[in-house]
Amino acid sequence: MGVRFAVLGPVQVMAGDRELTGLAPRHRAVLAYLLLHARTVLSADQLSDAVWGVTPPDTARSQIQAAITAIRRVLREEGAAQSLVTRAGGYMIEPEWLDLDEFTARMAAAQQEKETAQDAVRQVRDALALWRGQPLADVHADYVESLRGRLEQRRLAAIERLADLELSLGRHEDLIDELSAHVAAHPLRERLSGQLMLALHRSGRQADALSAGRAFREALVEQQGLDPGRAFVAIEQAILRDDPELQVQPQEEAVREPERRANFVPYDIPDFAGRTVELERIAGLQPGTTILTIDGMAGIGKSALAIHAAHRLAERYPDGQLFVDLQAHTAGHEPVEAGAALETLSRQLGVPAERIPASLAARAALWRAELAERRVVIVLDNATDTDHVRPLLPGASDSLVLITSRRRLIDLDGARALSMDVLPVRDGERLFASIVGERAQAEPDAVLDVLQLCGFLPLAVRIAAARLHHRPRWTVGYLAGRLRDERRRLAELSTSDRGVAAAFTLSYQHLDAERQRMFRLLGVHPGRDIDAHAAGALAGIPADDAETLLEDLLDAHVLAQHEPGRYTFHDLLREHARATASAEEGDDVRHEALTRLFDHYRATAAAAIDVMFPFGKLRRPPVPDTDLEIMTFRGEVEACAWLEVERANLVAVGTHAADGDWPAHAGQLAAILHPYLDGQARHADAITLHTKALEAARRRGDRAAEGRALLDLAWVYWRQGRYEESYETCRPALDLCREIGDRLGESRAHNTLGNVCLRQHDYERADHHLEQAVRLSREIGNRVGEAHTLSSLGISHDRQGRYPQALDHHRRALELHRQLGSRNGEARVLDLLGQVYQRHGQHEQARDHHRQALELYRELGCRSDEAAPLNGLGEVGRVAGDPDQAVTHHGDALAIALELGNRPEEARAHEGLAYVHREGGRLELARDHAKRARDLYTDLGVPDVGAVETLLKELD
Repeated sequence: MGVRFAVLGPVQVMAGDRELTGLAPRHRAVLAYLLLHARTVLSADQLSDAVWGVTPPDTARSQIQAAITAIRRVLREEGAAQSLVTRAGGYMIEPEWLDLDEFTARMAAAQQEKETAQDAVRQVRDALALWRGQPLADVHADYVESLRGRLEQRRLAAIERLADLELSLGRHEDLIDELSAHVAAHPLRERLSGQLMLALHRSGRQADALSAGRAFREALVEQQGLDPGRAFVAIEQAILRDDPELQVQPQEEAVREPERRANFVPYDIPDFAGRTVELERIAGLQPGTTILTIDGMAGIGKSALAIHAAHRLAERYPDGQLFVDLQAHTAGHEPVEAGAALETLSRQLGVPAERIPASLAARAALWRAELAERRVVIVLDNATDTDHVRPLLPGASDSLVLITSRRRLIDLDGARALSMDVLPVRDGERLFASIVGERAQAEPDAVLDVLQLCGFLPLAVRIAAARLHHRPRWTVGYLAGRLRDERRRLAELSTSDRGVAAAFTLSYQHLDAERQRMFRLLGVHPGRDIDAHAAGALAGIPADDAETLLEDLLDAHVLAQHEPGRYTFHDLLREHARATASAEEGDDVRHEALTRLFDHYRATAAAAIDVMFPFGKLRRPPVPDTDLEIMTFRGEVEACAWLEVERANLVAVGTHAADGDWPAHAGQLAAILHPYLDGQARHADAITLHTKALEAARRRGDRAAEGRALLDLAWVYWRQGRYEESYETCRPALDLCREIGDRLGESRAHNTLGNVCLRQHDYERADHHLEQAVRLSREIGNRVGEAHTLSSLGISHDRQGRYPQALDHHRRALELHRQLGSRNGEARVLDLLGQVYQRHGQHEQARDHHRQALELYRELGCRSDEAAPLNGLGEVGRVAGDPDQAVTHHGDALAIALELGNRPEEARAHEGLAYVHREGGRLELARDHAKRARDLYTDLGVPDVGAVETLLKELD
């Protein structure tokens, strides 16, 4: 066996008998979370949320990447680097051996019908031997407390299972000390206390058994104010009566092959795959009347899970396994009425037809009476709602009731709920391979494509696999190609007697008219998820009413929810909703709904931007008035949070608007979002939006919108270090703005061109453009623009050695920004002043200004600008004789620049690190960083490459 992982105690990575070292506490926290979600892709954001919760540090993403790198390094040394893979959505670990997997497998094996009680005891004891103390003992992270509690519950359930088995084998005396220790550690665990009482009683210690019962009662009342449950009271009373039935003699053969009634549960499919967690939860339910509702969307595998669980639990319920299909979502059938279902279930119990009364109430009473002394497992499949199944529930009984429904049965008092999700990757692969056979092993990447195109929905996976199985000339890749066509995907996922679209249609038909309308309109939304405000705009109703409808659709499992307040479709359901909208809604209705939606996003984005950038209104087009409810924001943090969570939707809306009949919306939305996308370094999204806005403006002949889009694109190119593209985009924008008399646009064009020239060290042209920008800004009263351009002029003077003029321009810019309350501009000027002081040898002043700038950027959430003051601090550290600080700050700047694609600051960080390492005698490191800086500067086309070439010659 290769590398082994362990989480049931301190987190360990083992190779043979040797523990692998080299992982810091934060690295172990990330590794443990990956292992607890093994074979599942986790994004960097999910890992960050798990480790730090709602208040991650500014360096969270870089720390996650550092942890991944450290884990890979440790695994690579043992030849196991393939265990941790990078997928499109994040990272996934596939351990060859994990103690938690081994524990789960052994507990599952202990539940198998073929296992004798003796064999089952061995499996459970082997499973419990894997625990080395408190799980995740050396991990400190936000997720640990809740997950540790869940793992502890699984261990306790295993201990209780072991006690049941040992008691059935007559080992009550041997069990007393073990159970006493567990009860002392968990005094409120009712089942453990009951097992200890039974073991004591069977050992002839009735008084001690009753004393243990009193101790449990007192602890329960004192700490929780509750009385014991019915199962505990029954044991206690039986001990008081000295009930002879408590003295069960172990009979190994009886455990092996118990006599039981007929099993009415349908055929258990032989290729059932996965669902380990769900099956373990069902198997771990406490004895007594237990009702478990299993809900989920159409095709998720609810019935298959219930049927499989019922077969697996047959040993535990020797009086029968009963089943009735209530047909709530069966094509061509009305739901089975409760009275008819009771007749079917009673007949399955062996009640003669003449004994079954006519009325519903009488049948329910007979049903409860028949179950009172029996232990059966009952599957009520395909229920409509709570009222449909309430008459079918047992009274006092040791039976288990499994209810499946496409709706959440939230008002079924006392029931446990299990909501099913799509298959994990590994389970999906096993299911597909079990049907397809060897062809799946030959094309693993294509298998993953098929699973993703099926949305890991079991019904879709089964149908796709079955089609391939019956077409020997098809490859898995060919099947994936057919499924990629969205127009025919649902048609591909159907057979003569079943189909994904047909299952979805039945769910849709069970909605009322108002919810059907919302379902259809959600299908025209171009984004991936939606909140109540956007849904309200889409439907033309108040947000509160929209939220009610969304929650009802969520309960009906035609919508999903991955975080509170946000709703989304499964990919296949989205296609079905879109097709339903096209079939049942006219073009005008869909157009009006999208117009309302686009109005909502445009107006709300403008409100958020006005809170974050109150001095930018002059630069964006006015937003038309609307009758829609407009969201308000209480501050920059709330506004920024909304923009971030809606960013993907805003890009999708802008793209859809530009390609459709809403070109004005596209241009206005892009212009509104420009400062936010720039400040958060969302350059790819910015280029997408501004390019679409430019295409839309040219199509409709809107020259003002064309100029804005060109200027915004030019600035994004400048941010990315694409200076030639920036210049070539900005130059025609300048001509266009002059031609139409757009003096604000003209000043922006001069400012961008001036900054391009600054990066290219063409200071004469830079001064010309920047002075024109200052003049125009003053003439039109654009004081923010004036302040920004003054600071750029200050850079030019600084680079040319005119320090007094540089300081003067920066100080005037700083004063303007502070008068206006423009804190982002203030941070930029503070950083630039730090550079001037550093060149003058005033290191403390330089350091102080860079730190002030960094703190302001972090407070404002301007990630894209943090790298500059960090590099400034690194440069100050180097020239001031503090190489450790220099390495730290340049390293932090490099991490942020790499993450956000800020190539100029990335090159600057590499250059700074090259100098620091050279001066420290670390010549190989210096050479590596210098080469990276040279390549970046060469790619950027800036003269800075000359100094780095000189450094490389010195190093060589």
